Amino acid sequence: MPLLARLIFGLVNFAARNGLADSAPAESAASKKLRARRTGIRGETFAYWYLRRHGYIFVARNFTVPGIKGELDLVGYDGPVLAFVEVKTRAGESKDFGTPEDAVTPHKQEILTRMARQFLLERRLRDVEFRFDVLAIESRPGRRPLVRLHKNAF
Repeated sequence: MPLLARLIFGLVNFAARNGLADSAPAESAASKKLRARRTGIRGETFAYWYLRRHGYIFVARNFTVPGIKGELDLVGYDGPVLAFVEVKTRAGESKDFGTPEDAVTPHKQEILTRMARQFLLERRLRDVEFRFDVLAIESRPGRRPLVRLHKNAF
């Protein structure tokens, strides 16, 4: 495992020791949405360094195609296999919305599959082995995030 990835993840993990979400309460719907977006960005950054520490080599982040709905959070190689990684972060103790993995519905899987096809076409990757991974992060207030990596999730 690369020394730089280990060092950076150590710093990111230390910064996340009290959770990934803002601790200030949100007043309006707009500020709740902004807080959720910030938590998502922090979750993706945490996921990036977590996976780098585990040997992934990334070739793209937040891949989008104009005119097509969807985004690939992280795209990288895990050994010889190209992994399209969907990162799902949930903040707080509430299980009202289920686990982060529950958010990767069949509809979301269709969107990710369509985006992956576009990625492979644009990069002219024909005979590459690929898979879809889901990295779930549960960020509880005052505690380190819980991370679950599901390789070949769908």
